[in-house]
Amino acid sequence: MSDLNHQNINTVNSGLQPTPTRMAAAATIAPTTFLTVLSAGPAVATITPPVTGAHMLALMFADATGVTNTGNISAVVASVALRPMLLIYDPVSGNYFPVTTA
Repeated sequence: MSDLNHQNINTVNSGLQPTPTRMAAAATIAPTTFLTVLSAGPAVATITPPVTGAHMLALMFADATGVTNTGNISAVVASVALRPMLLIYDPVSGNYFPVTTA
């Protein structure tokens, strides 16, 4: 996705934007919308940033797989099935930081 399509990952969309992406969980994923629904699979280690600047993504897992810190995600976080996980991208470090409540 180019930076020209940054509205596709905005938290507020219109009906003109693509619907949430659905894909199989994998070690590396490449979301193209703000919300990505992942089916069962391995923990996500690397997210290919859809734009170059700071942004936020929401991942929703079908199971409790979650994310791991072996790629560009800063912390290991287990997911809760069908509960969105928010991640904030820092372009300076090139890492995603999971938003936690603890």
